[in-house]
Amino acid sequence: MHDLWFAEHGQGEPFLLLHPGGTDTRALQPLVAALGDGYRIITPEQRGHGRTPDAEGDWSFAHMAADTASLLERLKLSNVHVFGWSDGAIVGLYLALARPDLVRSLVFGAAPFRVEGWRDGVLGEPLPDFMARPYAELSPDGLEHWPAVVAKSARLHEREPAIGVDDLRGLKRPVLVVMGDDDEVRFEHAIEMYEALPDGEFAVVPCATHGLLVEKPDLLARLIADFHAPAKSNGVAPLRRGQR
Repeated sequence: MHDLWFAEHGQGEPFLLLHPGGTDTRALQPLVAALGDGYRIITPEQRGHGRTPDAEGDWSFAHMAADTASLLERLKLSNVHVFGWSDGAIVGLYLALARPDLVRSLVFGAAPFRVEGWRDGVLGEPLPDFMARPYAELSPDGLEHWPAVVAKSARLHEREPAIGVDDLRGLKRPVLVVMGDDDEVRFEHAIEMYEALPDGEFAVVPCATHGLLVEKPDLLARLIADFHAPAKSNGVAPLRRGQR
């Protein structure tokens, strides 16, 4: 296990927010502000991201999920709401599958469950150079470690995520799949995920890209609030959720 740097904000139901790959918790600040009061928000930074130092060896989403589970256990938390965006969503999904006791619900944002779900060309480029400076501002490993981060990220995305549809069918937790209408994930892949989930919901936000997290945080916060509402309706003519 690898100890993760983390911050906490507010009081209320515990809500774990997982940042995108190649970034840090600053990417979550617009959403944290839009969520307002009512949550105890926990924002960790994964190995090799932000203020958490890197670890020896290649990255895997399973290792990141295990690091995150260890953090929740140290905080004596279980049954928490989880939100993740891009790579953070994948970490959240691995966490929910491996440790369902720790996860109450999952917002799965702008990510595939298999590597083939990315659109053509998305994985063809390494992390862009403009991300090096923000990395160096926080990383205890320093700017000289940035090329190693770029290489580890590239190798990770060549092989992961690698979750099967049968795994999704066995996930007995509410999951909201959300993406922009001009996102980096294939629509058919996201729909395949939604159809496989026993308790899934699906939202496509108009005029939004893979950057929806910072483009429309207020709308994203509203979708999350509706998803978490304890007495939400299944609508006037439910089909898929008619027996819930």
